[in-house]
Amino acid sequence: MRVTTKGQVTIPIDIRKKLGITPSTEVDFVEDGDRIFLIKCKRKTGTARKFAKLRGIATVKMTTDEIMKLTRNI
Repeated sequence: MRVTTKGQVTIPIDIRKKLGITPSTEVDFVEDGDRIFLIKCKRKTGTARKFAKLRGIATVKMTTDEIMKLTRNI
């Protein structure tokens, strides 16, 4: 692997798949003697993350207009 002038390297696809590294995944480097390890950071527990796992699971089959009528009592 070669380091770019910006200090970047490409993580091989098999390693990314094995570790579940996707775009925006936070990683860290840990030094142990003369070795450096890349580790995947634990997921954040922020509000955005809590709602992200709920995205797409709604079971109501209503249009946006129908939902707006219900919320506005029209």
